[in-house]
Amino acid sequence: MDLARVRAAPAAVVQRITRTPEAAPESHSIEDVVAEARRHRPSLNVGLIERAHEVAATAHEGQLRASGEPYITHPLQVAYYLAELQMDAETLAAGLLHDVPEDTDMALVDIEKRFGREVTRLVDGVTKLSKFGSARTMEEQQAENIRKMFMAMAEDVRVVVIKLADRLHNMRTLEYLPPDKQARIARQSIEIYAPLAHRLGMWQIKWELEDLSFKVLEPETYRKLAGMLADRRKERESFINKSIGILRKELAKVGIEAEISGRPKHLYSIYKKMERKGAEFNEIYDLHAIRLLVRDVKDCYAALGVVHSLWRPVPGQFDDYIAMPKANMYQSLHTAVIGPDAKPLEVQIRTHHMHEVSEAGIAAHWRYKEGTRGDRRYDEKLAWVRQLIDWQREVVDATEFVEGLKLDLFQDQVFVFT
Repeated sequence: MDLARVRAAPAAVVQRITRTPEAAPESHSIEDVVAEARRHRPSLNVGLIERAHEVAATAHEGQLRASGEPYITHPLQVAYYLAELQMDAETLAAGLLHDVPEDTDMALVDIEKRFGREVTRLVDGVTKLSKFGSARTMEEQQAENIRKMFMAMAEDVRVVVIKLADRLHNMRTLEYLPPDKQARIARQSIEIYAPLAHRLGMWQIKWELEDLSFKVLEPETYRKLAGMLADRRKERESFINKSIGILRKELAKVGIEAEISGRPKHLYSIYKKMERKGAEFNEIYDLHAIRLLVRDVKDCYAALGVVHSLWRPVPGQFDDYIAMPKANMYQSLHTAVIGPDAKPLEVQIRTHHMHEVSEAGIAAHWRYKEGTRGDRRYDEKLAWVRQLIDWQREVVDATEFVEGLKLDLFQDQVFVFT
């Protein structure tokens, strides 16, 4: 397949949630889910989560996933991701129950009797429509389901957080499905769910969905790039460690406390840059990249001064997303320099709070909104969804809705696999 640019228009999750596409399968128990949830929310309603698990385990009893594992392993993993995202008990309960109405005999009305309206509304938001006319194609059915999810998301953003966690685990276990189904799910993930995660600022989920989809849709190119990265892993790690050591020493001299780390590389992102810039693998500036987390905005700019005093900046490679945040709430300073041994080095600088938002995006802003009068950025972010829904209410055909959605999600560039 070729990656083709079809349209151009004017113009963050805790890091542990994501992993490489080659990582070993995960398995978490309800005890793991509760422990992770309480680590972030000590006063969490554990009873609600445990009851949801008990009901889901009973409802899914005897069902197996394509991998041969008990079906309950999937909702448990979804709930664990939600716990990592520091979501509330109602969201975790809905994550555990999200497939019950669709795949078992238990109806939504039964869930409402046991768990109340809030949990039921979240479950309903991620549940696929069950009744379609016989003439409906698979594409039309999928479009209707996506449209339904967006309608629910406009009312409660937790719906899409659950759906992204669900999609992430399904993508991580995609290998057990037939090749044609793998391709269909991967294409939908890279065309809808990855850009949706991007639009909502959930960078870590975006990057992993892209890499997992890329691995399925472009296996040869994926393997080639992965091999190139692996071949230079030791060299890259040595260079990063050397750069961090030099920078840490200079920051200490001026009293800046910083957490410095190498930044993981994402194959699909590298591929897009090579395509967009017509560049070779070795010419991509952020093959070597580090991230600085500092105390406040003042330290961000002070640290930038230290970086530029150490190494020569690359012209045209500086972006100030603190003064001018991206539309998806992302804030950071980006610069590229000629680092040690005359090798290019990308440096990102932001506060710890900015980093949390860059990883969790809308989920982080939803947490801040809890118990407060509101979060302006959260409301602005959801305003985009509501405007999209209002605009599309006149579109009768769900497939047209999804095509319009794709164009709206890709504000900068749209790439599709053909």
